[in-house]
Amino acid sequence: MLFSNKGLFRLILIVLGVVVICGIDLSVKSVMAELLEAPTGTIELTPFFNLTLTYNTGVSFGLFSDTIVSAPRLFATLQGGIVVGLVIWAVFANSVLEGTAITAMAGGASGNVVDRLMNLRVTDYLDFHASGWSWPAFNIADVFIVCGAIALVAASVVQTKNEHASTNS
Repeated sequence: MLFSNKGLFRLILIVLGVVVICGIDLSVKSVMAELLEAPTGTIELTPFFNLTLTYNTGVSFGLFSDTIVSAPRLFATLQGGIVVGLVIWAVFANSVLEGTAITAMAGGASGNVVDRLMNLRVTDYLDFHASGWSWPAFNIADVFIVCGAIALVAASVVQTKNEHASTNS
């Protein structure tokens, strides 16, 4: 048997988390695309933060956009494989924090994968800028990925401290 009852329950919770995060991301992208489509494509909220509709045909920060434009579904399939790997990793996580962090990353990645499969690009709309400097636009999926990565580092630090404490006592 591949999974025990506990493992199967974990898998169901993780997949549910991924689906919920993906659904939130795709819903917000849909609302933002409709809200920002016309007339200007931008809503200035603060002097340093706008909602600006952009589309990314590449990977993070638009890297490799010329290459990926010719094979977006192939790239989305590779990303989908990464999502599956993250889900499996989350099932076997060492702690709740680690599993939650990996689930957040998988959910965010799945939102971008589904967006790329449906639209052949990823919808971005969060735009931070200050003093002539601008961070590349991003979306809620990216927020889940980054927060998940930060939480994963935190989980690793906690685990390392716990291991050192148990070996020193």
